[in-house]
Amino acid sequence: MNDWYSRLLSLPETLSASPALAIGLTFGAFFAGNAVFRRIGRPLWLPPVVLSAVLLAAVVALLGMDYKAYQQGAHWLTVLLGPATVALGIPLYQQMHHIRALWRPILVTLPIAATLAAVYALVIAWSLGATPEVLASLAPKSVTAPIAIGITQQLGGSVPLMMGGLLITGVVATLFVDLAARWLAISDDRILGFALGLNGHAVGTARAFEISPTAGAFASLGMGLTGVFTALILPLVFHL
Repeated sequence: MNDWYSRLLSLPETLSASPALAIGLTFGAFFAGNAVFRRIGRPLWLPPVVLSAVLLAAVVALLGMDYKAYQQGAHWLTVLLGPATVALGIPLYQQMHHIRALWRPILVTLPIAATLAAVYALVIAWSLGATPEVLASLAPKSVTAPIAIGITQQLGGSVPLMMGGLLITGVVATLFVDLAARWLAISDDRILGFALGLNGHAVGTARAFEISPTAGAFASLGMGLTGVFTALILPLVFHL
């Protein structure tokens, strides 16, 4: 009996020594966050990714699990971001007919919007006395996570800080696009989707698919093109 009880008490330490606990907690938080999101009526201001992140942070804190240990265990999930980056080419290919049909407005709006998304954050942070590491972490905040991680590492920023900025940007951008659409009476799903994907990356794209398949398609297009443009231009401009 005592032997069984001691094994039960040592179970968390045993699991934390392997990736199983971190991966299990991550998936559990993901499914729980989505369930809570549906339960509370799918509020626009509280997407499931925020709920999942808060739940995961709370569980890790309650378990007294070291963040480095969790990060090391969840590394196997992070590895999947590489194939996810390559997979962004699929929605770009699928939306190639939209790119051909609307290449002029896309060519004009994409560089301006993607540049402003990085510049305004850098200007505000710089004016508040942010360090170079913080600036490098905030610069790719409007790019989808797989690409943003690579950019942040190349610029010498902090990936955890960048992920926090990424999450906040996605939520705030989704809210502002929705408010701007109502204020300006914009009902074209193509415009809404492209704006959500360009400014709100994956969070905005998820919201776009809730609007319509067309909005989701254009959000995927905006997210993919913004990622490619930023990955090519931002490292060069940032060092200047």
